[in-house]
Formats: sequence, structure tokens, C-alpha cells
Amino acid sequence: MNIEISEKIKYIGVDDNNIDLFESQYIVPNGISYNSYVILDEKIAIMDTIDKRKTTEWLNNLSLALNGREPNYLIISHLESDHAYNIGTIIEKYPNIKLVGNNKTFAFLPQFFDIENLEGRKIEVKDGDTLNLGEHKLRFIMAPMIHWPEVMMEYEETEKILFSADAFGKFGSLTTNEEWDCEARRYYFNIVRKIWNTSSSFIEKSK
Repeated sequence: MNIEISEKIKYIGVDDNNIDLFESQYIVPNGISYNSYVILDEKIAIMDTIDKRKTTEWLNNLSLALNGREPNYLIISHLESDHAYNIGTIIEKYPNIKLVGNNKTFAFLPQFFDIENLEGRKIEVKDGDTLNLGEHKLRFIMAPMIHWPEVMMEYEETEKILFSADAFGKFGSLTTNEEWDCEARRYYFNIVRKIWNTSSSFIEKSK
């Protein structure tokens, strides 16, 4: 799939049209998309990895986008496998890459991956922090419980693009020709609203 967000920001995600259940529970008759991007500037940032089911296709898309260059940063917006399964793959392929996440990201990360010299590799960001890539600048927005406690979004200030993690999504692959609202509504109620309501109730009871 050839999707170009802009001259410098490339979509490198992959459709999965053969999956029956998303997260082993949600019926997805029109599949899903694993969304990942790369920002090509003086410094290169990969925006999330994808699920193991489509690793080969994703690595091919990444290689084509990089065109021989090496990435500097992997931005980790969320640690569920559809976003993060290939963190280890990227570290093995690009051993000098830095991992960008928040304090909860790096608290959770060792539960999923055994990363050598994590302290020397990580760049920990807080809400409102920025990362300069050259012409492009990422501003980090903490979004806990959309979908897990470590979730964060990134706003690219030059081209005014929001990388929204699990928010504002929908079920269905990008190659599916269907109305947006029905599957977006079902996604919101099952993936975002349910988790947010649960966490909000817990916070209120804890006060």
C-alpha cells in the first residue's frame, strides 16, 4: 500500500485482512490496519512498530522509506503488541537507535523486552516536552488510559499532524471501502470509552 502523508512523513503500516478477532475478542470482518510512520529529517523518527503478524511487510516498508539511512529514534506511544511487538526487532536491526517514551513506558518495558543497556538507550519525556528532528518538532502529550497508563500522543508542530496512539481510530483495514462512523463508534465504545470509564471510576473511588 503506497500512502504518503507528506514529502517527509511516510506511512509504513500494514493492513491485516486475515485476522478474525482483534485482541482475541472483537469481531473484525473487514480486518484492521497496524499503523506506523516514519519522519525523515536531519534526525529520523519511527512512530511505533506493529504486530508480529505483519513484521516482514512492515520491515520492507520501513526499508523502502529509509532508502539506506538509519533511524535515530523509535517513538513508543503504546506498549500493546499492535503498536510495540517489533521494538526488539528494531533494536537488533538498528543497535544505535534511541527509545523515546515516558516514565510509565520505561517502567513497563522490561516486562515485555529484555533490552541491553536500556538506561543508556532511553529518552524519557514528560507532557509538553519536545523533540527536534530538524525542520520537524514533536511535542509529547500524555494520554493515560487511552488505552493503557503509558499511552502518549505526539503532535508534529511543523506539518501540524497528530499521532494519536489508540484515540480516533476505527476497526477495518485501510483498503476497506466502508462508511467511517459505524466502525469508528464501535471501536470507541470497546477500546477507548470502556477503559477510560473504568479508570475514571477507580480514580474517583480513590479520592
